[in-house]
Amino acid sequence: MTTSIHVTALDSVVNVNSLFTLAVFIGLTWNPYDSSNVLVDSGSSCWPNSKIAEDLIKFHVYSFSSFLFSSLVALAIKQALKISKSHSLNVHFSFRGTQIFEHVDVNKTLLRVGMMVSAAGSVAGCIFLMLALINVVQIKVGPLSCGSGHAYAAIIPLVILVPLALLIYVCVGFYAFTR
Repeated sequence: MTTSIHVTALDSVVNVNSLFTLAVFIGLTWNPYDSSNVLVDSGSSCWPNSKIAEDLIKFHVYSFSSFLFSSLVALAIKQALKISKSHSLNVHFSFRGTQIFEHVDVNKTLLRVGMMVSAAGSVAGCIFLMLALINVVQIKVGPLSCGSGHAYAAIIPLVILVPLALLIYVCVGFYAFTR
């Protein structure tokens, strides 16, 4: 089993999760009820209620927790691969001598389970981040319960594209593990 591919995949998971975690932190520092950034009049009946703001904070925290969990699992697997590499390393040169493939004896099932758990954490983080963004739209443009066309125009692509991308991510991940 080529471990350099797995280490590269784990590095990518950690890097993407870091970017999403940064986005969550920026979202948590933002004041949702800043009247200069809201398109809804504060006196109108369509002013977002406090439940939407509470959900916004909850989904940000859930998203942060999921991304952090996923990153820590990925880093633990990567560290385990590095430790096992130092104990039993088999180096194979390609025919041209330009590439080196490192093979390490690892428990294939445990590696796959760990990578799938890490991927599940990333998927959960993306779902919670999407839900937080839906609440941001409702605070800025107006709640969905008021029938705001602008809110629906912002949220409909979000709830179509994000789950579609996650479905592709999961399918490609499962396909990669069956090969």
